[in-house]
Parts: sequence; structure tokens; C-alpha cells
Amino acid sequence: MTEIAPDSPIDRWLTAVAANAASDLHLGAGRAPMMRLGGQLVPIEDQLLSAEESEAIGRALIPAHRLSEFEDEGTADFAISHGGDRYRLSVFRQRGTVALVARRIPQNRMSFEEIGAPAVLKALAHLPRGLILVTGPTGSGKTTTLAALLHEVNTSRACHIVTLEDPIEFYHDSKQAIVTQREIGDDVVNFSEALRRALRQDPDVIMLGEMRDLETTSAAISAAETGHLVMGTMHTTGAARTVDRIVDQYPQEQQEQIRSQVAVSLQAVVSQVLVPRADGRGRVAAFEVMIRNSAIENHIRKGETFKIPSVMQTQRRVGMQLLDEHLLVMVKDGTITREVALEFSQFPAELRQRLDG
Repeated sequence: MTEIAPDSPIDRWLTAVAANAASDLHLGAGRAPMMRLGGQLVPIEDQLLSAEESEAIGRALIPAHRLSEFEDEGTADFAISHGGDRYRLSVFRQRGTVALVARRIPQNRMSFEEIGAPAVLKALAHLPRGLILVTGPTGSGKTTTLAALLHEVNTSRACHIVTLEDPIEFYHDSKQAIVTQREIGDDVVNFSEALRRALRQDPDVIMLGEMRDLETTSAAISAAETGHLVMGTMHTTGAARTVDRIVDQYPQEQQEQIRSQVAVSLQAVVSQVLVPRADGRGRVAAFEVMIRNSAIENHIRKGETFKIPSVMQTQRRVGMQLLDEHLLVMVKDGTITREVALEFSQFPAELRQRLDG
């Protein structure tokens, strides 16, 4: 485990990131240490780092078993703990020097109320089986939402949770559930192998850090079909686009079959973005929630994903909501500005009409 010396520069900068509730630390040669605060990069201090300083800091943070990865591939991804929080680090070469980015993952933000998630997400944690996907662009809070889902399972169900992560970001102590956390590259060689082995470990709930390739996606769908609750993430925005992305991973001749499988196994898609608050006090999550019903199942099976938003609009009473509807609500209650809502909208022309109306 990487040890950070007290009062060292990296200790000072990570402390500043946490104290300011910033999301990321950026270090590189020839520039000052920067943190991302409210979506914007701001300097922590004025002193520029030399190439030698940047490399020494980066190399000192890389765990010994990840050094060969850095030397061979030019990048090492791992996680560290500091000041009660976890940080997901990427140390990499650029223009002949070493740079790093550290994403802060606050360990105390695990309740749905704290992350501003819709109430229906709590019910998803109690589903007995099926596939739940949390989607959104990088840095949208997917990991935090997954952690809240797992925390709900862990504190309310006597079951076995297996997480497969690269790297492990939130630590979950076993409570009502038994929690097994396996880190890709350290505990097991890759996601697909980890998932294959997990099915022999009597799991009830399986959490995948990311469904990043066809092999992992296929294994996740198969696990969901055989009676497990599977949670994963994808880098998509919107429920319909998520379904399309899953299907498009497969060869044309397999797509009809996979649509039928997804129609049955996909229980929910939670899509989210982080948007700047109107008061300038950081960012807030906006959510889209799709929950499987007979109409959505039918549209997925027929390849009519463009009809899914219409179903979601008419099913708000069961917890479904479109991203643009949530953005509209947040404009009306003063949480975000009109301009921000239009910037992050999936259908800005339609949202503009509703805002003008």
C-alpha cells in the first residue's frame, strides 16, 4: 500500500483538494498543482513543478506491483487512501515527462439523500435479479451512485456481494451482507475472468466497475439471466442510447438474439450528469431513470429504442424520469441556470420551448 509522508507536497495538495471539496488533483511538469473545483481547474499554489519533481512524485505513488505496467505501457492506474478518502490515480507519461491525475472519492457520501438520487433507486437495491446499469460521462458520479446502491444492499439484505473493480474505489465493510471486493490486476487478471470465477463463489449481487467490452457485457447479461443481481457502468447518456450501445457491441447476426436477452434481463438504467449549481457552490447530479416494464421490454425486443423516452414520460408515477425533465425541475426551483440546463440537455430545442412556455 502506498504511504504518503506527512507534510510532503502530495500530502499538502491532497489535503487542499479534500478541504475544498474538489474532485481532482492535476500534477505535471512546468505547471502549478491544480484542482478541479466546481468543474473548473484552479491552482492550489503558484510554484511550478519541475520535470524531476513531477517524476519523483509520480513514481513514489505507484505501488511496486504496478511499476512494470508503468514502464511497459506508459501508464499506471491504481487507488490510494488519504485523509479518510480514496483517490483513483492515473500516473502517465506525456511529452517525455511524468504527470498524474487523482480523482477524489469521498468515503462518507453513500446515502441516496446525500447524492441527490431519486427515491426509486433505493427500491432497485432490493431487486432479486437482473441487470442495473449506471451510465454517464467520465466524472459524472457513477461510482458514487453504485456505492450508494451497494451500501443499501449491504445494510438491508443477508446476501453475498462480489465487486469486481479496477481499482477498488469505495471500501465496503460487511454488515448484513458478506462483501467480497476483488481488484483487477491484483486479485484477478481481468474482468471477464473475474466474472467467470465469481459465479462459482455463491454470489447474490455482482458489481462490475465497468462493462467495457463484448466479453464482459455478455458475461454480465448471462449472470443476470441466471438469477443474480448485476450492477455495472457504461459511458453513455440516456436509457435508449445505453440499450443501443449494448446491442451495437454484437455482430449483426447476433443482435436480434441479444435484444431479446436484454429486454428480459435489463431491469433499470440510471443515467446521470454533474451540472454546475446556480449559486456557484459546486455541482449537482441530474438523473434519468428507466425501469423495465412490458412496454419498454417490447420496444427493446423490436429494436424500437427511440420509443422508450415516450414511455418514460408517461410513467413518472413509478419513478421514471427523463434527464431533461429533471433539468427543467432544477431550473424552476433555482438549483441550476437555464443556460446550464440547455448545455446538458439531450433535446435542447424541446427543452428551450418548455422553458419559454
